[in-house]
Amino acid sequence: MGRRRPGTPTLEEVAARAGVGRGTVSRVINNAAGVKESTRRTVQRAIEELGYVPNLAARSLAGRRADAVALVMTEPDWRQFAEPFFSEIVSSLGDALSDTGMQLMLTLVRSDAERQRFLEYARGGRVDGVLLMSVHAGDPLPDMLAEARLPTVLLGRRSGDEYVSYVDVDNVGGARSAVSHLLERGRRAIATITGPADMYVTQCRLRGYQEALALAGLEGEQTLVAEGDFTTESGRRAMAALLRRHPEIDGVLAASDTTAAGALETLHSAGRRVPEDVAVIGFDDFPLAQRTTPRLTTVRQPIEAMGRAMVRLLLEEMEEGAVAWRHVILRTELMVREST
Repeated sequence: MGRRRPGTPTLEEVAARAGVGRGTVSRVINNAAGVKESTRRTVQRAIEELGYVPNLAARSLAGRRADAVALVMTEPDWRQFAEPFFSEIVSSLGDALSDTGMQLMLTLVRSDAERQRFLEYARGGRVDGVLLMSVHAGDPLPDMLAEARLPTVLLGRRSGDEYVSYVDVDNVGGARSAVSHLLERGRRAIATITGPADMYVTQCRLRGYQEALALAGLEGEQTLVAEGDFTTESGRRAMAALLRRHPEIDGVLAASDTTAAGALETLHSAGRRVPEDVAVIGFDDFPLAQRTTPRLTTVRQPIEAMGRAMVRLLLEEMEEGAVAWRHVILRTELMVREST
């Protein structure tokens, strides 16, 4: 049952005729996203020329497709889910999956017991692939999924040596460009409010901050660093602590737009004018950045492109198998507004 008749064209023959990979042909057949229109036409032409007919019964039996993708959030702090980044990413992933006919399932995994339960759930064939976000350093879940040979793509990475497929942005370059902008505006006592120290994204943005100061010959100066957690409240607290310790601060790079919004509130309460006394830059470019007073200069992350890239990598792994992990790093862009 499910075998092809002798002489019936195969998926591999269609791929060879079209000059593309097997996974690309599969995505065209399944009307999946992530295929250029010109490539789609080429594959469809090859299908017609060869008279290829998809063997849906065999694909269903052999592939055991669940037509579902799990979006797993590993953030232990519930407050994080109220931040714009999560809703923006969920929306972009949903849009990227909308043409595939696959369901997006949201799952929270915050403990060892929950990791094991989710692993057993996923290994049971209930999902075809896993998208992971907010992964902290040392989290074993990506390794567990890789060992189980479950197609998996991370948003961000746990370290510079990450081997599981991931999509990330140039956090070092984004932070470096932000601090360079502050230096060009004549700021010299520049502080940064970071994200959680155990996240690689935090380490990268801190490195970009430090590199920009070093390039300006300020490596001998004391770096003004306070740790936050990407929330508005952490921005308020960190900014207040920085002002107490270093009242001379005249520039701030915050780890997120929400953190920057909290910093702005503290600066206003302290009677500091923005940008006259202290210039402020965020990271993300959410709609929030257009609603702060003054409007926020920020480093833009291409959220839609991140979602599309994650889904594309996951579909490739689902169709072709994890023969090689893929890594995508997208560019950031400094959006200059009134806060600098």
